[in-house]
Amino acid sequence: MDTTHDRPTLFIDGDWTTPTTNAAYDVIEAATEKTLGTAALAAPADIDAAVAAARRALATWRALDDAERADHLDRFAAALKSRAKQTAALASRENGMPISTSISVNGYAPALMIGYYARLIREATRDDVRPSVFGGRTVVRREPVGVVAAITPWNYPQSLAAMKLGPALAAGCTVVLKPSPETALDAYVFAEAAVEAGLPPGVLNIVPADREAGAYLVEHPDVDKVAFTGSTPAGRAIGEVCGRLLRPVTLELGGKSASIVTTDADLDEFAAKLLEVSLVNNGQTCHAGTRILAPRSRYDEVVDVVTETVRSLKIGDPLDRATQIGPLVSAAQRERVLSYVESGRTDGYRITTGGGVPDEQPVGWYVEPTVFEGVDNAARIAQEEIFGPVLTITPFDTEDEAIAIANDSLYGLGGTVWTTDEERGLAIADRVESGSFGVNHYLLDLDAPFGGVKSSGLGRELGPEGLAPYYRTKSVYFGTR
Repeated sequence: MDTTHDRPTLFIDGDWTTPTTNAAYDVIEAATEKTLGTAALAAPADIDAAVAAARRALATWRALDDAERADHLDRFAAALKSRAKQTAALASRENGMPISTSISVNGYAPALMIGYYARLIREATRDDVRPSVFGGRTVVRREPVGVVAAITPWNYPQSLAAMKLGPALAAGCTVVLKPSPETALDAYVFAEAAVEAGLPPGVLNIVPADREAGAYLVEHPDVDKVAFTGSTPAGRAIGEVCGRLLRPVTLELGGKSASIVTTDADLDEFAAKLLEVSLVNNGQTCHAGTRILAPRSRYDEVVDVVTETVRSLKIGDPLDRATQIGPLVSAAQRERVLSYVESGRTDGYRITTGGGVPDEQPVGWYVEPTVFEGVDNAARIAQEEIFGPVLTITPFDTEDEAIAIANDSLYGLGGTVWTTDEERGLAIADRVESGSFGVNHYLLDLDAPFGGVKSSGLGRELGPEGLAPYYRTKSVYFGTR
């Protein structure tokens, strides 16, 4: 048993802290089904200690000028960057993400994000002076919102945490980070980097915890804001609590994005980008374009291209750079995905490739990348978020029908259109109900906001818009003399 990654302590107030209970979680390596390490889990008393530490540190951290805080963040980013390769490999072992993807999103992206927000606060002004319509002037000040509870999932553990840590710390907030138990081990890289960078004690606290302790953190009276990424049901529960408490909340939730293939699409380009748009991270991606909408005039052609592309993907060890599809994060997740495959099969939809567990992978939580064709958009496999390597193909007759099908979803996170006419693509993007959209491409932009509409969430992360939720504004009025 490899226990070199054991984490028996929590990170509270700048120090490694023994938890108040013996609760722990065995993190199982997705490809081997062996214990990778054991992580301590925080109890409510540990949450209390972490929030109290963040509250104590808030006055000093927010009092720093932006340049001083940016210097801290630059050192933090450098410490993360120096660990990028090891962090990426650890995250891949935890959740099955192919290392070719993990090296960027779990390795280098967190450092880029935190450095980005350091640059933003260096360039921005904290006060906005406006002439009053009644004479005099008003100074609009931006102040840190306070103590932030950041709750992150297992699918992109490092980058999704950094999307919260970067803007929160830049704004002058302090943070209690609750990572998912499935990827608790890599979360401590943030703690090690914080110590190396000299972040003041209490500015960042890390407390892996189960759902009950996470709920306790959300409701904690000394938390000022919640930032959550995860499932829509969990987001609804958190949103209800924050609404009752009148507590600011950012929710980045589920998705069921559509990829609209138009009559003039370049199918070679579509095939070349299918993995990164629709099956990235083994389909364990909230914005993945898993509903492929194909014009009836080219339907058979699209089915053939998608089928052959998916069938050719290399399934294997996530640490092998040639691997394109790795295992899912857990046995439970594999069973969930396979249950959806069985649902599609029972409903009578034809599987063109995949549909089970690969014979050549007897160990590890693998699922063959699977394609269903002829799927009615009302089907369960077209409406519910599967979170695995399962694609559906649905025909349409007109562009208006394609847009209607794309919008016939509870979700609105991402989406793409494939066309050789970019103006046509932009016009379609305008009509699809989603927080983000790609034309012949889909990749999050660090300098642009990301988030969803409908059941895909509230608020935005990334870009300057991702910094704004960590401030509150105060208007200071000056009269004429």
